[in-house]
Amino acid sequence: MRTIDWVDGAVELIDQTALPARLTVLRIGTVEELVAAIQRLAVRGAPALGVAGALGVALAARHPDDVAATVRRLETARPTAVNLARGVRRAAARLPEGADAVLAEALAVRDEEIAASAAMAARGADLLAELCGARPRLLTHCNTGALAAVVGGTALGAVLELHRRDALGAVLASETRPLLQGARLTAWELGRAGVPYRVAVDGAGPFLMARGEVDGVVLGADRICANGDVINKIGTYAHALGARRAGIPFVVVAPESTVDPDTAGGEEVEIEDRGAEEVLPSSARPDGVDAVNPAFDVTPHELVTAIVTERRVIRLDRAERV
Repeated sequence: MRTIDWVDGAVELIDQTALPARLTVLRIGTVEELVAAIQRLAVRGAPALGVAGALGVALAARHPDDVAATVRRLETARPTAVNLARGVRRAAARLPEGADAVLAEALAVRDEEIAASAAMAARGADLLAELCGARPRLLTHCNTGALAAVVGGTALGAVLELHRRDALGAVLASETRPLLQGARLTAWELGRAGVPYRVAVDGAGPFLMARGEVDGVVLGADRICANGDVINKIGTYAHALGARRAGIPFVVVAPESTVDPDTAGGEEVEIEDRGAEEVLPSSARPDGVDAVNPAFDVTPHELVTAIVTERRVIRLDRAERV
């Protein structure tokens, strides 16, 4: 089942906020509905957001009133991940050719992400086996499986490929804010695939590495800067520090579409803050208390062992350049 797709003139997507309790498919017919779904994380994950952005332009092209403003709202629905804006811009470039051309481009974005997932799974599994040894115990962060892509996935795709090869030890899935995406979504996908796993509280990752319970860290990215800095879900930086201290590989698996040569380093990236309500609901918030709730952080390239895309392996630990 595809996370997101174009079906009979509308966008259909799995509502990730309903998982794991129920599998619900939303049918979305307007850009306004799609923007709302993106902002409340009904659809998320860098590749899936790129597809959502492109399909959103296909929706806009069928309702040509004030298309430019509509496309701009879609492009800026979430500011940190580069894929959303890139998918929007790519499909929007076909607007002068008409709605059919826009849809064709959006479907091309979808199909390219599907192909990229398969290539990343194989390349990522090969590298993890090389770096982490036989039957590695891997720690993942956020959700990087099919839910974050269209099918397959990025980092979790590589983990699942190791499982298919009977070459995986076990998985620790960190809880991952916002909305506990690891505990809800990654755990759901691992369970469906029959992969042995445990869920770890986010703060436990570096300690578990230090205690020798992890052979490698593998996760995705929402943006990879020109210098190799990695923008990913909050908590990634802490795992990278833990991996460096424990002397284990820290591997990023992400599609080429997340590589952003126009952003020199992580200090240039706008980091989305999700607000206090997700952390301290107003019904339970002490008077005068606020919260800091960044959705992402920046992991310096010096802490990254390698970046795997569908086209290449970049060994940052050997000073290879993005």
